Amino acid sequence: MNSIEQQIWGFTPDGEAVILYTMTNGTGASVQLSNIGAGIVAVNVPDRNGNLADVALGYNSFESYFGDGPYMGKTPGRFANRIGEGRFTLDGVEYRLAQNSGGQHLHGGLKGFANKVWDGRVETDRVVFSLVSPDGDDKYPGEVTAEVCYDWSDACELEITYYARTDAPTIINLTNHAYFNLKGEHAGRAMEQELQLNAAKFLWYDRNCIPTGELVDVKGTPMDFTEPKPLARDIDADYEPLRIGHGYDQSWAIDGYEKGKLSEAGVLYDPESGRRMRILTTQPSAHVYTGNFLQGCPTSISGGEYANRAGVAIECQAYPNSPNREHFPSTVLRPGELYNEKIVFRFETDK
Repeated sequence: MNSIEQQIWGFTPDGEAVILYTMTNGTGASVQLSNIGAGIVAVNVPDRNGNLADVALGYNSFESYFGDGPYMGKTPGRFANRIGEGRFTLDGVEYRLAQNSGGQHLHGGLKGFANKVWDGRVETDRVVFSLVSPDGDDKYPGEVTAEVCYDWSDACELEITYYARTDAPTIINLTNHAYFNLKGEHAGRAMEQELQLNAAKFLWYDRNCIPTGELVDVKGTPMDFTEPKPLARDIDADYEPLRIGHGYDQSWAIDGYEKGKLSEAGVLYDPESGRRMRILTTQPSAHVYTGNFLQGCPTSISGGEYANRAGVAIECQAYPNSPNREHFPSTVLRPGELYNEKIVFRFETDK
């Protein structure tokens, strides 16, 4: 069973307490969480020799988590990733959201779930964050009540469960935006780590990083991770999606997706440390972002500066721009329905 410690990390200008939660399992491995954006601050797990290191990128002050470009470790919402031109139509009504990323709507808008202080509580050996998002919040319809639940097992399995209800039809897409470097967050570039994805197709984006609706076979392209390969191998290939994203910043369709079914999305592996992170989810896609613009973000948790590509985010989520693509899995939530999705990061070693 976990031990869970709570400490006050500081206070916002409005007097809200920022709480740091530390969940430690029976082996001594730990996860740190914050109620800013219901986010991950640190993940300390062993390498093949049993040495612990923090493998999740983070900042050394709570203030840095507000309004940061990378959305470091947090829960974007109401709609993670992009909606084209910030527009969607639901039940015949057009909604216009903030265009906060090159004319597109990104990660819920100008404030979003990621920049709010959530209510946090400890339930026996789990941490639960909750948030009420009022009707019209960031111009989304309906009052939404959301919860993000974190469980941390003795097997070093971090399970994140998302729940939401609404009082009026709305859209929702929640994920976690942690960046991982399995050598350790302080160890520099993470691109020699090997990624494998259970995904034979990826979503084709236009020049604004909005899915066109087309799913493209990965075979014969730099987007093929059906077999493990270092992220660095093809990251600078002369291929349109990589040119647009300045590296990987793309969504893959997870093979065999079924609503509510937990399946393995892929595996990240670091040959140097022997650490392996297995990713499971109920979501239909995995968005891989190789931290192509991390340079210049706030000071790291270890007091240094992150360079570009110092970590990789593997965000399990709905397809971006789903509200504008009828053939994509629906992201509509209606009164009486329960939004319930799960992401699992399972940390292992090759020992």
